[in-house]
Order: sequence, then C-alpha cells, then structure tokens
Amino acid sequence: MRGNVIDLAVAVVIGAAFTNIVNAIVKGVINPLVGAFGTKDLENYSSCLKGPCVTDPKTGEATEGIRILWGSVLSSTLSFVITAAVVYFLMVLPMAKYLARRAAMLAAKEGVQETLEVSELEVLKEIRDALVSQRGGPAGPNRGEAPGSGPEQG
Repeated sequence: MRGNVIDLAVAVVIGAAFTNIVNAIVKGVINPLVGAFGTKDLENYSSCLKGPCVTDPKTGEATEGIRILWGSVLSSTLSFVITAAVVYFLMVLPMAKYLARRAAMLAAKEGVQETLEVSELEVLKEIRDALVSQRGGPAGPNRGEAPGSGPEQG
C-alpha cells in the first residue's frame, strides 16, 4: 500500500513540473506560430456573442456585449493534448509494452513448467508399468486382464 502512495506522489510532482514545461511550449512556440497568422497571443482571440463588444482599454474588461474568449480555451486544449500525448507515448505505451513482454515471459515459463510436469508424469507412468510387469501383473491400460492373457502372450 505504501509503494502505491509513493508512486502516486511522485506522479503528481512530475505532472506538476511537466505542466509548466507544456505551458512554456504553448506560450513560447505555439503562440508565436499562431501569431504568424494573426494575433501573437491565443488569449486575445475572442468573439462577440451579443451586440458590439466594447472593452475598457484600462482594464481590458468588456463593458458592453458578451465576449466569448475561445482563444484561451484553444490554448488550454493545446496544453492538454500535448500533455496527454507526451504522457501516453513516454509513459503509458512503454509500460504497456514492458508488461506485455513480462506476461509473455511468465507464460513461456509456465509452459516449460507444464511440459516438465507432463514429462515427469510420463516417466512415473513408465516406472509404474515396469514395476508391475516385473511382478507379473497387468500394466497400464490392460489392468482388467488376467496375468498372462495380454497380447504379448500370444
């Protein structure tokens, strides 16, 4: 139980640090690429839903109309997609491949163990049959027959 808690704590710390990296990539790389086609910052992309949108130049808040800030939603979505892709390709996929290889190795070991058990069983049957034949009794599948009446007596 303690190992799982420690793993979870490490994952949270790494996730928080990784979020900062992704945010820096979005702000430092993605936003300038978008800025080549329009506004430099995705946060500035917005649409006016109702009436003309008038913003106060001092505060940047809308004084008239209803403004939809879809640029910030797009920026957050890009951050999430980048984070999810990196986590999947660098953590989840390699771990799944490792676990699949480990399961295949365990299955192969179980198959070898099963083969050994079957061969041991066959050896024990042969020993039993040899002992029974030395005593002169019926061996193996011919147990129901009387001694000396088997096919080898002819």
